[in-house]
Amino acid sequence: MKILIIGGTGLISTQITRQLLARGDDVWHFNRGQRATGFGGVQFAGEVQTITGDRKDLATFERQIAEAGEWDCVVDMICYRPAEAESAVRAFKGRCGHFVFCSTVDVYAHPHPDGALPYREDAPKFGRNAYAAGKVECEAIFDAAHARGDLNVTIIRPAATYAEGAHFLDSLRGRRTYLDRLRKGKPIIVHGDGQSLWCSCHAEDVARAFVNAAGNLVAFGKRYHVTGEEFLTWNQHHQTVARAIGAPEPKLVHIPTGVLAQLLPSQTLADAVHWTLTNFQFNNIFDNAAARRDLGFRYTIRWEEGAKRMADWLDAHGGAANSDDDPFDDRLIAAWERACVHLQRDYTAAAHS
Repeated sequence: MKILIIGGTGLISTQITRQLLARGDDVWHFNRGQRATGFGGVQFAGEVQTITGDRKDLATFERQIAEAGEWDCVVDMICYRPAEAESAVRAFKGRCGHFVFCSTVDVYAHPHPDGALPYREDAPKFGRNAYAAGKVECEAIFDAAHARGDLNVTIIRPAATYAEGAHFLDSLRGRRTYLDRLRKGKPIIVHGDGQSLWCSCHAEDVARAFVNAAGNLVAFGKRYHVTGEEFLTWNQHHQTVARAIGAPEPKLVHIPTGVLAQLLPSQTLADAVHWTLTNFQFNNIFDNAAARRDLGFRYTIRWEEGAKRMADWLDAHGGAANSDDDPFDDRLIAAWERACVHLQRDYTAAAHS
């Protein structure tokens, strides 16, 4: 098949490209041409043809697509805004046999309004931040295009996805000192009591579902989860990473999510806890049955193995920063511990007054 990936060098789309090439497809990318390699330094060795352009320049994007001809399948990995979705419908109407949109499980209302976990593909949608809200609107635009017969659409919703070259997620959004802190036995900040459930999936497994969706008539008009299938608490998430890298049992410091937000007043620091406020503090459990049935999705890389692979890559490429050079976490922990002392003192005084 002749397949166009809008994007192509990102975390998931790099693996999609590798698997499509291995299958023998004619693979094209549309992107800005700013990466010489795929994510994590993956080489495509001239096997991919690239149309260079800026997807956000809608008029030029649509003209370039019109000039490029027709596609058996288009996989859109970098559509985030409604205007981009509307542009894609205009660009590919009558020019592609199948359109696969990469959405996200963040489209769902958190927490689940009915408490009905795991999430299934028909769960209520809301979008608690700008990224998620944009994806909700994009899905609606593509659903309408499919209903009109403009495009044959499939929507795929990954959750937290990782690969070699990525940084570890934590309550402060992937601090580069995380691995070093674990190895040195320094405390790790965890939001809440660390008991909310989280799942991670390696990009190789996620990509396989996209590859098997391309041109798959069964997938037309449907939406699918492709997520991790180990539902770990955040405490277990950190404990598993420590075990994978041979670090001591981590010292976990639990700070309420709302307090974290109050302790991080500046915009830069608030960004660090943004995803904890809008996502990480809620249970993330998803049903992959539809993707397993229709797309051959399989969860094959367990978190401990994947964490070791990530850590090895970061070590080999200088991606793990020295925590001794960054006092941020220790200052935050000290501020929390002082607050706890003051709270205990004030409560004791009030109880005896």
